[in-house]
Amino acid sequence: MKVGIIGCGRVAQTRHIPEYGAHPGAQIAGYYDFNEERARELAAVYGGKVYDSADALLADRGIDAVSICTANHTHAEITIKALRSEKHVLCEKPMAVSLEECKAMVHAAAENNRQLMIGQNQRFAKAHIRAKELLLADTIGKVLTFKTTFGHGGPETWSIDGANSWFFDKERASMGAMADLGVHKTDLIQYLLGQKVVAVTAQLLTLDKRYESGELIGVDDNAICIYEMEDGAIGTMTASWTYYGKEDNSTVLYGTKGIMKIYDDPEHSISVVLKNGEQILYDIDKIQTNDNQTKSGIIDAFVDALEAGTEVPVSGADVLSAMEAVFACLESGREKRRIAIGEKGER
Repeated sequence: MKVGIIGCGRVAQTRHIPEYGAHPGAQIAGYYDFNEERARELAAVYGGKVYDSADALLADRGIDAVSICTANHTHAEITIKALRSEKHVLCEKPMAVSLEECKAMVHAAAENNRQLMIGQNQRFAKAHIRAKELLLADTIGKVLTFKTTFGHGGPETWSIDGANSWFFDKERASMGAMADLGVHKTDLIQYLLGQKVVAVTAQLLTLDKRYESGELIGVDDNAICIYEMEDGAIGTMTASWTYYGKEDNSTVLYGTKGIMKIYDDPEHSISVVLKNGEQILYDIDKIQTNDNQTKSGIIDAFVDALEAGTEVPVSGADVLSAMEAVFACLESGREKRRIAIGEKGER
């Protein structure tokens, strides 16, 4: 299967490109980036052609699928063009910058009989997969409350453009920590619990990140959200760019039979403490971090599904409900009130 890469920044360089390169069923055939030199450097290492525009790459009928690793505001437009060009698409998160755009992407995939997958890689972390199995086995009973967190020092610590990253640009990013990190944990909690967020109460704040001028950046650097689930469970989702010490990528679930902690202990991937005091520890893997780039599983899952002719995991349609919760959080933050999912509003 021949693949094109649109957007050659850090996520493409550390995840998409090397993982395609390692998959026996994939060949990187082309690259496009507004920084042509960046694309040429990658082509020199991994092989493939450099195109002078995304449209030129998409017009190449020899390319079967594309990874879209561009700024948030371009995701919908490029994805829809790619699907209409008969390409399968793996689009980085966040899926898009409005619910309407997300729905249009899903419609384009169906209309053109092509597959659309979103890069929600937390579902592929081995401890998350094992935690899902333990929850289905009723290990901690019914989950009543939870807290899930993703925080680090901000995109300037790892983005290829550093402090000049588009992540801080409201027009290109639309959201800040919520788009970068909150979408991951929103999707994850729905995956783990097997149910949707039905209402949110959120605060999206800019507490510390500043441009070189000293002015606060135009997007949130912290998001703290209360999520209400379909079965009555309630919990918090926190996304932050101001965790200046060690990255926090943990989830804790409190059930009727005990507590499950995932990636909360540096020594144990999962720890379960039951109501009777019994402790069960699982040593599975370490969570992928910006400083510890391990294989994400996203590329393998995408390529394997296309080769087998099966539906991709984490399809665009599958991610819609998580994105609806994300946009509801934006609305809640603006209006300073609880938002029930499905309420009409400008999202």
